[in-house]
Amino acid sequence: MIPESLQKQIAFIKEIDKIKYIQRKTKLFNSDRNENDAEHSWHLAVMAIVLAGHANEAVDILKVVKMVLIHDIVEIDAGDTFIYDTQKNHQNTADERLAAQRIFGLLPEEQARELIEIWEEFEAGQTKEAKFAKSMDRLEPLLQNTSNNGGTWNEFGVNYEKVYEKKKVIKEGSISLWDFAENLIDESVEKGILKK
Repeated sequence: MIPESLQKQIAFIKEIDKIKYIQRKTKLFNSDRNENDAEHSWHLAVMAIVLAGHANEAVDILKVVKMVLIHDIVEIDAGDTFIYDTQKNHQNTADERLAAQRIFGLLPEEQARELIEIWEEFEAGQTKEAKFAKSMDRLEPLLQNTSNNGGTWNEFGVNYEKVYEKKKVIKEGSISLWDFAENLIDESVEKGILKK
């Protein structure tokens, strides 16, 4: 007899396999292949571990890792919204909230509640952990686009002002990483891969 809690956990594990099929607009480093949400989440988790010493405040790194690993699971239902999309708001949507309830709701109640709370904390972006997690989420595509000679910036006609506006949230989690990112943005303009 398989315990009901284990059945629910396995159902959740099977469901989240779908995140591997969610294609992002950004491409892998030095590549023309699109990244998927699973690759993105994994990369952010490793980045968070490696770069934790640059956080503005000491963070609970396990909580940050949980945030970045689960933050895009809702896209299984809601789809990925390109950060520079001018038609659809990139902020938390009703669709994403419904997705969180459905997907995390597959888990036993206590685990479901914990992951929904962590997802909501990330979305709100107010705690030191959420701020640092969001820094990772904004830094990774910046690194990708600079490795790809402008990548999605050029592909979708994204200019300096839009990039700067979206990326400046990095400083909320890490001033030193923002200094690095701001320099990278300025270098991208100088190289002609990001237009003012």
